[in-house]
Amino acid sequence: MDMLVMFGICLAIYILVLLAIGWYYSKKQKSVVDFWLAGRKIGYIPIGFSAAASWITGGGILAVTASYLIGGLGSIWTFAAPNVIALFVIGLLVSKIKSLPAITQPELLEQRYAGSIRLPVAIIVAIVMMLFAAADVSGLMLIFNVFFGLDPIYAAILIAVAVSAYVMLGGLSAVVWTDVIQYILLASVTIFLTIAVLMTASDLSALSIGDFITSTQSGTGWWNPISIGLPMVLIFCVAIIPGWISEHDQWQKVWAAKDEKNARNGFFLGSFLIFIIFGICCCLLGLGLRYLFPEITGMGEAEIALLAFSVSNYSSIILILIALGLTAAAMSCMDTFATSGGSTISRDIYQRYIKPDATMNQLKIVNRIAVLIIILGATLIAFTDINIIEYIHIATYIASAAYFFPLMVGLYWKRATKEGAIASLVIGGVCQIGLVIVDMYMGTNEAGVYYLETISPILTCHGVIVSMFLSAAAIVIFSLITKQSSVYNLAPFFDDEAKKLETDEVTKVNTESGDYGGYRDVLHTEVNGEREHLQLDLKASAPLNWDRFIEELRTKNTAWFTSSGSNTVYRLTHADLLSCPMISRGNNEQEIWIAAEPRVEKTDVAQVEIYLAYKEIVETLQSMGILTDFIKLEDRKAI
Repeated sequence: MDMLVMFGICLAIYILVLLAIGWYYSKKQKSVVDFWLAGRKIGYIPIGFSAAASWITGGGILAVTASYLIGGLGSIWTFAAPNVIALFVIGLLVSKIKSLPAITQPELLEQRYAGSIRLPVAIIVAIVMMLFAAADVSGLMLIFNVFFGLDPIYAAILIAVAVSAYVMLGGLSAVVWTDVIQYILLASVTIFLTIAVLMTASDLSALSIGDFITSTQSGTGWWNPISIGLPMVLIFCVAIIPGWISEHDQWQKVWAAKDEKNARNGFFLGSFLIFIIFGICCCLLGLGLRYLFPEITGMGEAEIALLAFSVSNYSSIILILIALGLTAAAMSCMDTFATSGGSTISRDIYQRYIKPDATMNQLKIVNRIAVLIIILGATLIAFTDINIIEYIHIATYIASAAYFFPLMVGLYWKRATKEGAIASLVIGGVCQIGLVIVDMYMGTNEAGVYYLETISPILTCHGVIVSMFLSAAAIVIFSLITKQSSVYNLAPFFDDEAKKLETDEVTKVNTESGDYGGYRDVLHTEVNGEREHLQLDLKASAPLNWDRFIEELRTKNTAWFTSSGSNTVYRLTHADLLSCPMISRGNNEQEIWIAAEPRVEKTDVAQVEIYLAYKEIVETLQSMGILTDFIKLEDRKAI
């Protein structure tokens, strides 16, 4: 049987397994949190495997190995080390990130500053996710071309169709659990290749594997971890790590975790799992391939060295398994980027600006289309003449320069204002995009060094250090000369500001009454780690004019506020916004969903607050001539 046909059959079986996972989780989506954040039910093991797998691309394995082959251990700072460090730092920041009341970063920035910042950030995040995904498509095209002689366009179509299918079915839940399978597969293949390359190289050098590793490159500087120079180590860390710490897809996994402990341990585990692949396996692969292919000096040749070794040493069956492992690596990244980029298009652009009253069923359709947009965009970008790591670096530099400071400074500095955030976003982002364009237009010299770096070392990495400096200066200067944000913008992020809005209404409710008892009978409760998910679904007697309803509700009850558009409305009465009642549209134009996620020890209080929210909603709708009824648990339908 033809090798390509055999691979196609194996890949089809593999994709069917992923589709089954997507279908399974599509049947379990019954809330906004299920839809975008996997119900906040994910434990630390799948979080760790997904966090790692979503940053290990098939092309990335080839490119990182190539970097070691050419540059030795010092090249660890150009990609591998920032990966490991960034995931570890996200783990340290979990306690702050996990409590934030948002589903996407653009929504979070609107809550912190103002609506004017959400659209540009959403567009930047979507572009960054496309660039990341383009690296996966590019790597897979290279793999398929070397192994099967497949034209790049067919490889691109294959990966696009496969990822689209299971991501659109199951959302983030499908992404996380398929990532677990994909990491196991890619790690198995990478470890196998590492052992195979080292055994071949040590046999040819007549040394044991241990002696080969310790003595072959001794005295050449290959093992020097700072061979690129300490200044360059610092430049790469400053240029890359901030962009990856603030990366949208990883924050969504923090929010999707069951609790802070699972999120923290998951990211620490993910950091270790990435180190195994990029820090150990790829390093040893580069060492072995350097001995086997001493004539290689250019990055283009180095990227296919591992593939060339495989083709010349193994049978069709082994090559198919290797191809499956590298394909799994590409898919594990692309599905994450497609999901994250798609959520910004559907929630932060479509629902926020185009159709604020969109139902969950409508949003699910739009989200599927948005996933296709990200994948299609990535596929088109992959045909440009840029190497694999360069796609990732360019995306990271834009993120570091554009929204790292508005995001992170806003979380820890109360004085940051919308004017400062917008100035930082625009100045940093425009400057960085401009510098990338200059470097891409001017190209590299004979030594492969980009134009800006030839002017000054500080302009290494497409001048991102300059762009980040301007972005940081802008948020500080413009914030200090403008008025501080309102208490409603600060309350979700700073406890002392939230306490100014606190009210004590719980003691006024008779929890022994029949009305309260009837409400409790239909309130859905489910414990997720240290928090409990509460949801009450209502059905109106007629289709709602959502904007009019929200306006009437806010007029009659001052506790309600729209921090990020009328599609999501909070009843703010205390510091923990996640535990405050939040309302959104349900499956159709007659459904209203009321939800809260209090800490387990505060559940009784939150249940009373949802009851108060329910009563205020009912009274508002009655004044509009609309009656309401409960939707019972057994009548719920998956979205």
